[in-house]
Amino acid sequence: MEKTAIVTGASRGIGAAIARKLASEGFHLTLCCRQQQDKLEALAKELTESSGLTPRCLTGDVADPSFAEELLKGTEQIGLLVNNAGISHVGLLQDMTNDEWARLMNVNLSSAFYLSRAVIPKMLAARSGRIINISSVWGRVGASMEVAYSASKGALDAMTRALARELAPSGIAVNALACGYIDTEMNAHLSPEEKKALGEEIPAGRAGTPEEVAECVSLLAKAPVYLTGQVLTLDGAWT
Repeated sequence: MEKTAIVTGASRGIGAAIARKLASEGFHLTLCCRQQQDKLEALAKELTESSGLTPRCLTGDVADPSFAEELLKGTEQIGLLVNNAGISHVGLLQDMTNDEWARLMNVNLSSAFYLSRAVIPKMLAARSGRIINISSVWGRVGASMEVAYSASKGALDAMTRALARELAPSGIAVNALACGYIDTEMNAHLSPEEKKALGEEIPAGRAGTPEEVAECVSLLAKAPVYLTGQVLTLDGAWT
């Protein structure tokens, strides 16, 4: 069987790093993003040249349940789903609008439900598969000014554990990777001073990199299926 994977939010940052890592390991990839089609196409060209395998690329909204079905069209098997797409919201909870709350929850949490629901029948038919959810340490400890984001990741962690129990009898592993401070565009709102202060808080003395996240995803994708239902932390011993 071919090694096949779906990676959401793949046009930049962590998602692009995961796509590069999986392509280097011979995965046939389906990649998606919401808006940055030019970046996704540039990544696809890069991966085709480096791996000889041309990714399937789609632009759409993972918060739309119909898009999950679009991603699966023409796909007979899926061995790995990486639910990476996510957005943040920095601000006081009292100032957050209903639409902002709903949008964040739909992208960060509901999308993982839609995509998992879509791939599970194919994984059940093969009696194998891996689902990896990209989470955050804020899902466990919470972050002031990021209440909605923290809530979405906490719920994603709970979904990971529960779905793992549901799918373990069928040989399908479900895990999450809870990231700490990773040097991506999502943290671009931080000032140089704030980034420096964060680095000093972290025992490892620095931010993590998207490539380190990708390496962990690769390890989880290859781990024994008995490793399931876990929320593994990648944060340089920060939390």
